[in-house]
Amino acid sequence: MITSYNLSFCKAEIHKDYVLTIMKEGITVMPKYNELLLMLADQYYQNKPFVYISNRIHSYSVDPAIHIEMAKITNLVGVAVISNDPWQKMQTELEKSFLKKEFKLFNSLPLALEWKNTIIDRYTQLQK
Repeated sequence: MITSYNLSFCKAEIHKDYVLTIMKEGITVMPKYNELLLMLADQYYQNKPFVYISNRIHSYSVDPAIHIEMAKITNLVGVAVISNDPWQKMQTELEKSFLKKEFKLFNSLPLALEWKNTIIDRYTQLQK
């Protein structure tokens, strides 16, 4: 079952082991929006590893400082960005330097989900 939230700044879908977001056009993603991810981690992923997937189909800005806050979520094992925009490659490289977790750019959701499975499996094996 998928739970969806339609918020003022994004649409978020909660899946078994990942959160998929689509940010609204023209916003600036700021550290205060991390409160949503903290709430979702507490409510849906308590003591379970999960991945955050951002489907960047709209144009918006990201304050890289948000990743400093995201890094504090212990069971968040990775962040995937989905985009075909060449500018996003540069943007994700900058963002990656602020997040000390797995962080990768993909061209499609299926590729991001395959990667998500790999890093969750790796994390689970390390916890045994």
